[in-house]
Amino acid sequence: MGNEYIFWIVFSLIFIIIFAIDMSITSHRKGELKVKTAFFWSGLWFSVAILFAIFLYFYFPQGKEKAFEFFAAYLIEYSLSVDNLFVFIMIFQVMSVESSNRPRILKWGIIGAVVLRIIFILAGVELIRHFSFILYIFGVILIYTAYKMSFSEHKDINPEKNFFIKMTKKFFPVDTKTGTGHFFVKHEKKKYATLALITLILVESTDLIFAIDSIPAVLAITQDSFIAITSNLFAVLGLRSLFFALAGLLNLFRFLKYGISFILFFIGVKMLITMWVHIPVQLSLLIIIGTLAVSIVASVIIKEKTKH
Repeated sequence: MGNEYIFWIVFSLIFIIIFAIDMSITSHRKGELKVKTAFFWSGLWFSVAILFAIFLYFYFPQGKEKAFEFFAAYLIEYSLSVDNLFVFIMIFQVMSVESSNRPRILKWGIIGAVVLRIIFILAGVELIRHFSFILYIFGVILIYTAYKMSFSEHKDINPEKNFFIKMTKKFFPVDTKTGTGHFFVKHEKKKYATLALITLILVESTDLIFAIDSIPAVLAITQDSFIAITSNLFAVLGLRSLFFALAGLLNLFRFLKYGISFILFFIGVKMLITMWVHIPVQLSLLIIIGTLAVSIVASVIIKEKTKH
């Protein structure tokens, strides 16, 4: 147990330092990042995740297996985060959020995502530990999610139908005219919720839905709480810079959702047959990398049809 606590401490220190840099120091507070700068920071945080996987390979108990589990889970979550960010882009467009206010909303949205994922992973691990049949339920959820992702478009964002926004409006009047990044403003000693808060609630409620879909995918790769949580949090790291990179290059990832849906289908089947067939994590990792590569290459090579 002593060694396990040491790894938790090492990860916590690394994550807190990098997360603080990502949130505060990398000039994100000055507004939207240029695509080139955004890709630089996204690439930097991706490199940190690879270095952490190498660290696990050499120093973690059963390091070879755990390092592969970490990187496979990381790639799955990172890919799903990309799909999630497309929805965030739509939310900002629908809500007409000013560019200068987007980084602040994303910051708090990502902090909320970190908390949600830790809670969901710990709950999922405990459920599997006590009720092994949960694995099969997760497998069915993943296959259904894969089907839904392949054959349905993102629904239009409708803030008026969002349950959490309806609840917020019961407690606070909403000021949609003040173009501020703050979540509350006061007019004549009365507190109003702002457009920024409504947008944040939309972002968080969307991330809640994505977490429900994505956590089973990670638990299909590993039920080790340390590997599941660290891979998830590294995937969340740098999402703000990735957001601005994707906003500038949407066409590069046109077929990514089909690649992700195939990965979710594969992982779902893997969970359903786990009692009879063991698929090595190394093979799973190769399939994940290959699928992502094919979907991105296809997005580049196959030209988008122009609408007349």
